[in-house]
Amino acid sequence: MSYSGTGNEKAVTASDLNRTHVGLSVSFEPDEFTVVFGRIGAIARKEGGVTIALEGVDGTGGLPSHYSLPPAHQVYVQPDMLTNTESTIKDLFGKVQDNLRGHKGDHRPDTM
Repeated sequence: MSYSGTGNEKAVTASDLNRTHVGLSVSFEPDEFTVVFGRIGAIARKEGGVTIALEGVDGTGGLPSHYSLPPAHQVYVQPDMLTNTESTIKDLFGKVQDNLRGHKGDHRPDTM
């Protein structure tokens, strides 16, 4: 297999994962025969690798609940909708502020 995520997922190297990624949906290919989809429950950094623990797996269906990956391994993170919405609102608010700063007042002629 050569899994490369879906269109809305963001590629992140395992070494770049941090606490902000805990709770987000993720997909990755731990080996050449498997693609994993799940929600990150914990991230542990070890010498020479990163371990991702998935929420809600608990050995169900013979699936491991954690995976050790090399630091350069690609992991695909589903965007957090709340964070995306918050950044969109901040961007729009910034544009409104810029427009208001550039506004010189009302340019309509007096109608008396």
